[in-house]
Amino acid sequence: MKSFQKQTACASIGLKLSNVEAGEALFTLPFNSNFTQQHGFMHAGIITTALDTACGYAAFSLMPEDAAVLSIEFKTNLLRPAIGERFLILGKVIKPGRNINFCEATATAIDAHGAETKVATMSASIMAVYDRAISD
Repeated sequence: MKSFQKQTACASIGLKLSNVEAGEALFTLPFNSNFTQQHGFMHAGIITTALDTACGYAAFSLMPEDAAVLSIEFKTNLLRPAIGERFLILGKVIKPGRNINFCEATATAIDAHGAETKVATMSASIMAVYDRAISD
């Protein structure tokens, strides 16, 4: 998606778009010690950024061509310390709407042996916006 290439915040943390289908978006995020908190876990703000992005792109996948999206509310639940070699971030639209989509996302840590552990969830409301140019 063209707009994801403009997301410099996502690029700076290493978030990569893997797949987008109608109502669903999948991202990967590598572990990066530059984005850890004092105990060596990925910082909650980094995980929240990835979850928010996944919700936004899941909602965006259902929007008309002339729409963009903005988060208007979200809640993050941090279930376990975010430790792993990489993270899968999956966003899904739970209830689509004309102007507001209700979405959920999960962050799953994957360790060196391929074991998966859910580390965070998000519920979010994503609003359709119009007449907003993507900045250059």
